Amino acid sequence: MLNQCVLVGKVKEVPEIRTTAQGNSVGKLILEVDRSFRNEDGSLSTDLFPVVLWKGIAEECAVLCKPGSVLAIKGRLQSDVYHKNDNTYYNCEMVAEKVTFVSERMNA
Repeated sequence: MLNQCVLVGKVKEVPEIRTTAQGNSVGKLILEVDRSFRNEDGSLSTDLFPVVLWKGIAEECAVLCKPGSVLAIKGRLQSDVYHKNDNTYYNCEMVAEKVTFVSERMNA
């Protein structure tokens, strides 16, 4: 089986980095990705994807990323299921394996 995805989008907010008990850097950023089709009014909708960053990738993104930075991220999807108040919730996030800085701003 293969679990791989690629997203290209703009950083919504600067990633906050913390250190795990094992000494690894970890952080999360939100990537804003335009959909490939226009709405009835001609505008593009966007999707927001949480991306988990580990070790050197986390440290590099903490220094270089700012809102509006365009990134190409290759990684894998990771899902989680949890139960609360008799409801089942599903969560999905991308775990970055490679981050490429594309540009500061992407032209519309």
